[in-house]
Amino acid sequence: MVMTREDAVAGAIGPYERFCDGYGNPGASGLGYLTLMKLDIGESPLEEMDATLAEIVSYDSAETTGTYLGQINAVTASSFCGPNGLLWGYDIAPVPEIADGSLLPIFFKTRKDGVEIPVYSLEPLLQAGQKLLGLSDRRRFPPIPGARVTCALKSHAVKGPNSLWAALAVAIAEDRSQNAHLFIEDVGEAIPAADEAARQFFLDRLMEKIALSILYCGDNSQVKYKEIFMGYKTAWIEEGYMGCALASVPYLVLARQAVPPGGPATLLSLSLPEWEKAVGLHP
Repeated sequence: MVMTREDAVAGAIGPYERFCDGYGNPGASGLGYLTLMKLDIGESPLEEMDATLAEIVSYDSAETTGTYLGQINAVTASSFCGPNGLLWGYDIAPVPEIADGSLLPIFFKTRKDGVEIPVYSLEPLLQAGQKLLGLSDRRRFPPIPGARVTCALKSHAVKGPNSLWAALAVAIAEDRSQNAHLFIEDVGEAIPAADEAARQFFLDRLMEKIALSILYCGDNSQVKYKEIFMGYKTAWIEEGYMGCALASVPYLVLARQAVPPGGPATLLSLSLPEWEKAVGLHP
């Protein structure tokens, strides 16, 4: 049996009213799940802590900076969103500029069959994730504290003075009945800083390399991707601090109060702003 998008979203509702939960935990409405994109950098002072403790605190800071993903037991997974999974801001509660085609590509990558794949900024999907989970001081529907949450995840910690970066991408499969979206996470340090041109060249090349890695992964499984969304964040970590770059895609089921009055299936047609209005949130 092929799972439809309606089946997936109907099966992606968790047991808690105000909290999302990790996919695969008891109490969900079915076999569906949702994924969202998080890309943030945190830091911690080194004073009065050893390197291990500072790394722990900087990682926790990255989880709680920007889109709030704090207080979870993250379980690292490989990086796919299958036919029973839905990407928040794309498959459900779509971002308007993605749904209406007004988002412009930043570059193109050519598949083996000669088809040019548009590559778009990840920023609208990052903002969509934040609209669902909220911020540390303005939480919406974050995972329930202590939840076991599977995440496509990579992190990298570094002592300052140094630069730090994290990158994240999602490739959208052409045939969603048979194949999965692909997530790519990459992290690192020491961005060339001779001048702004050298820095930008490094980051532009990073985006090109990630796009190439996506095509290679598609070739490995004979999967064709029709479009890619990708982005990066960078930070300078001062001396006396530990920084942590985090690229993460949690696999979740929705809080019950995040479901519009019309039921789960309405998430397939409501835009992200319409969803906010339907569940009583202010942009």
